[in-house]
Amino acid sequence: MRIIGGERRGRRLVEWDDSAIRPMRDFVRTALFNILSDFVPDAAFLDLFCGTGSVGLEALSRGARSCTFVDRSSDACGIVRRNLDLLDFLPRGEVIQGDAFGVLESLRHVGRRFDLVFIGPPYYHEIVPRALDALGDGTLLGSDPVVVAEIHSTESIADAVGNLSLVDRRRYGDNQLWLYRTVGGGDVAAGGGDES
Repeated sequence: MRIIGGERRGRRLVEWDDSAIRPMRDFVRTALFNILSDFVPDAAFLDLFCGTGSVGLEALSRGARSCTFVDRSSDACGIVRRNLDLLDFLPRGEVIQGDAFGVLESLRHVGRRFDLVFIGPPYYHEIVPRALDALGDGTLLGSDPVVVAEIHSTESIADAVGNLSLVDRRRYGDNQLWLYRTVGGGDVAAGGGDES
């Protein structure tokens, strides 16, 4: 696994050999960041259910101002911290171990806001709808946010949740990326292409 683009392009990441962790494949990550290219620079990024942290680390390499990584696994959080150190991103990365929904409440309580949110939990556990519900009131989101949910190609989620509305959906093999903006927000970039 490696960083695909930006200032740390080509740098290899410390990996974790755990079958329960499903890092996003390179070609899907490339497609995602092609879509988000205009939104990443200087963004506050939230990587929920971060696993190895490959998505948030990619965001930092591509110019995100900061990234908050959230996972309940201490091993996953340890790998993310090692990669932040390896890439010299420790000052811009925050790793929080805990239940994602409890962490979201804590972040809300202290007034944190994010411009980009990536939701990448294990498939088939109905976690994405809960996460979208937790974000749907907009209190954790910046003024012009993008929320991306990754689900399996056989799954489906709502087109609208609270103030969030689906603006794009892409399929890459067995992965789907659903992209949401707040009501009245614009579209996302057209890059990234659909690959079945």
